[in-house]
Amino acid sequence: MIDAMTTRRGLFVAPFDALADPRVIGDLAASAEAAGWDGFFLWDHLQYGEQVTAIADVWTCCAAMAMRTEKLLFGPMVTPLARRRPQVLARQAASLAVLSDGRFVLGLGLGDDWVGEFSAFGDEADPKVRGRMLDEGLEVLAALLSGSPVDHEGAHYTARGVRFEPAPRVPIWLAGRFGNPAPLRRSARHDGFFVIGLDRAEDLDEVTTRLADLDPVLGFEVVVDLRPDQDPAAWLDRGATWVLTRIGPFGLDLSEVRRIAEAGPGTR
Repeated sequence: MIDAMTTRRGLFVAPFDALADPRVIGDLAASAEAAGWDGFFLWDHLQYGEQVTAIADVWTCCAAMAMRTEKLLFGPMVTPLARRRPQVLARQAASLAVLSDGRFVLGLGLGDDWVGEFSAFGDEADPKVRGRMLDEGLEVLAALLSGSPVDHEGAHYTARGVRFEPAPRVPIWLAGRFGNPAPLRRSARHDGFFVIGLDRAEDLDEVTTRLADLDPVLGFEVVVDLRPDQDPAAWLDRGATWVLTRIGPFGLDLSEVRRIAEAGPGTR
């Protein structure tokens, strides 16, 4: 079930160009926490077309945010699991959860090859195959993060007689485009759904209705993102538990991003 709770506000930041420096991201996260933001989440990309020239590594940035903040929730939003090894990702996620005293959130999704982000590196470009890799990878990842013994032999991943410690709690949010049923079903087996491509606040009613039918866990998060110029008021009472302000991807100006972070979330 989805429980009623106060909507939290966060920043959804592309660590590109003027922001492609983990030190800058750490500074911005500290300013955001001081200004009353609840979360700070980062886009996870290797490349983003010709308009973006510099990109920071999200995992280094997450470590910087963990060390510069005390209350802020943070994490990648989202990491395409198909280009990661679940066992390595489990180690990284667990370490960030320990480093932050449990404030790390792992956002995962299918990813997109629109600028060759998979095919340019010889990774799987077929979204259907990546979907199967995501499902299997989630199974392995969740099992490793549980701290229980894991034996898995699958089409894409293997884990033979292993057990990972430490095993801190790591919330997993899945992302998917509005209207696509597969990511919605996938997310209901975990801790949250980041809805991509919502144009109207009233469309969120469809999302929450479908989620209720899938009976997700208590405390399940429904996450949306808006441009800085969009008024979040219409979204706050329609079942969103997180409303993020999107920063990027193009024409990023550090002084303007600082202004947004330091201004705080305003309407809550």
